[in-house]
Amino acid sequence: MLTHLNEKNIPKMVDVGDKDTTKRVAIASGTITMSQEAYNAIKQNTGKKGPVLQTAVIAAIMGAKRTSELIPMCHPLYINSVDIDIEDMPNLPGFKLISKVITHGKTGVEMEALNSVSIGLLTIYDMIKAIDKSMVISGITLESKSGGKSGEYRRNDG
Repeated sequence: MLTHLNEKNIPKMVDVGDKDTTKRVAIASGTITMSQEAYNAIKQNTGKKGPVLQTAVIAAIMGAKRTSELIPMCHPLYINSVDIDIEDMPNLPGFKLISKVITHGKTGVEMEALNSVSIGLLTIYDMIKAIDKSMVISGITLESKSGGKSGEYRRNDG
């Protein structure tokens, strides 16, 4: 049975009222590849729109907080914390953005972590697109999640 459809086949938001409140953690990541010129502009802070990576971190946090406004069946959640890390990937060249979202609630924060990564990477694109419109955002994926009835999940790439 599909949980987001009622008996008349009409979309509905799942009732999580009877679920246990548990600590829930989700980690997601994604990458953006770009030209050497765009990468250098970000590293040297010479982009015309300001500090790209710092702005991307703020945008990623905002993305986690606003997920339920963008994804129709997501519940609004009280988020305990959002921790963003951006790893330098000079061999691409590009960057990997990682988002860790934590809540104590009745439903998980996977979508918040994934949305956070998406918005952070889109912000990098937006801020440096004057230099390189051919940037590629890729590999947005759930790395791990814990808490709730379904328990632990850890991505296995091998």
